[in-house]
Amino acid sequence: MSPSVPVTTSASGWTPKLWGVLLTASLVIGLDALDVSMVGVALPSIQAELGLSTSALQWVVSGYVLSYGGLLLLGGRAADLLGRRRVFLTAVAVFALASLVGGMVDSGALLIATRILKGMAAAFTAPAALSIITTTFAEGPARNKALGIFSVFGASGYSAGLVLSGVLTEVGWRWTFFLPVPIALIAWIAASRLLPKDGPRSAGGYDLPGAITSVAGMLLLVYTVVEAPEAGWAAPNTLIQFALAAALLIAFVMIERRSKHPLVRLGILRSGALARANLGISVFFGGYIGFQFVVMLYLQSVLQWSALQTALGFLPAAVIVAFGSPRMDRLVARVGTSRTIAGGVMAHLVAYVLFLVIDRDAPYVAGVLPSMILLGVGFTLAFASFNIQATAGVPDHEQGLAGGLLNTSTQVGGAIGLAVVTAVLTAGGEGKTGPDALLAGFTPALLAVTVLSALGLLIALTGVLGRPETAKSVDQPAHQRADEPALALVD
Repeated sequence: MSPSVPVTTSASGWTPKLWGVLLTASLVIGLDALDVSMVGVALPSIQAELGLSTSALQWVVSGYVLSYGGLLLLGGRAADLLGRRRVFLTAVAVFALASLVGGMVDSGALLIATRILKGMAAAFTAPAALSIITTTFAEGPARNKALGIFSVFGASGYSAGLVLSGVLTEVGWRWTFFLPVPIALIAWIAASRLLPKDGPRSAGGYDLPGAITSVAGMLLLVYTVVEAPEAGWAAPNTLIQFALAAALLIAFVMIERRSKHPLVRLGILRSGALARANLGISVFFGGYIGFQFVVMLYLQSVLQWSALQTALGFLPAAVIVAFGSPRMDRLVARVGTSRTIAGGVMAHLVAYVLFLVIDRDAPYVAGVLPSMILLGVGFTLAFASFNIQATAGVPDHEQGLAGGLLNTSTQVGGAIGLAVVTAVLTAGGEGKTGPDALLAGFTPALLAVTVLSALGLLIALTGVLGRPETAKSVDQPAHQRADEPALALVD
């Protein structure tokens, strides 16, 4: 395990080095968000130039998030054992290279391959970055503030990506792939100078069978969901693929139970708060990614908005997150993570319902903007709170695992949510082509997003209606609370 900068217990009086470590770790999360938002706006242009079908197009997004989510557990384990600095530097370099190659390919299959490679790299940077923060800042106000800033970088990266992609896509979608390259290089240089040197590699092994079965199972599950509308949900091939995906995921659990060095120590999931945070964020993010995919295509292909207009249409949500996230530590301290998460999920549910029922001819201010404002409020309330809830009370040597679990849930939830919504969109437009197909599938797809969000609200309410949560349960370090189990801090 790598040595950390001396842990700070105060949210004030941070040294320049502490700020440098925090900003460096946060930069890669901003880079991930930048990349996702830029690709989202560029999707129609990519589809037109490379001739991709809607189901193939979604793999430009889900290829990234699924490889990201599938390898995050291995990435978190590698950060704990190999050293956070080593893992961080190597993965950022691979991310930059994959971005460069992605901007030069002329084949949809090759483009998807580079997206998968970028996702694999992000799977190692994200848990390393999160565990750098959670081992540098003590649990309580200092860590809550640091995680709030961490979330700001994600929101700022997303909002910057929207604006930049709108401009760059007008010039050529390839520039949306080239832009992350210099940013990744800046992150690499800063990390090489600011992150503390790693100590000796920790004793332990790597659960490669677990990594293989988990990634293969999730890839096959998403692929089957995407292809099922065309092949038939009851077709023999579809049923066989679902059964095989289930078998692979069951095998993963069995491997984890018996492995000497599991990717996931299953005992960590005994924490109700940690389990609820992971399940909740998977549904929360899955609904949003599905919504973004459908609405981006709808605005540009049906309403004929330009890429820049579409980017600016989504911008208010990201701006709200950027300004609101730094203040979330105070609200969490006052009301607890369960209530802020429930409020955030509720805001998203109302946003989707509003977008579902608006008059399609309504002006932006009356039609689209209310949903965007609610999306911003929802992310502000929920995202940092999920991070706080999932890492509270976890010992330092398992912070990489906790961060990997949360990010895995986020990305896999995004991939599966997107696959489900894409399947509904494709089925709704069956027999039609072009904008007519998209228009026919638009309402069923948004209904699917709304149902996912409603499920997320039910999960969030189990935290609010369960054991009462106090400010103490998210602010006081675990070692000061001998009266409660270490992994049940925010139930």
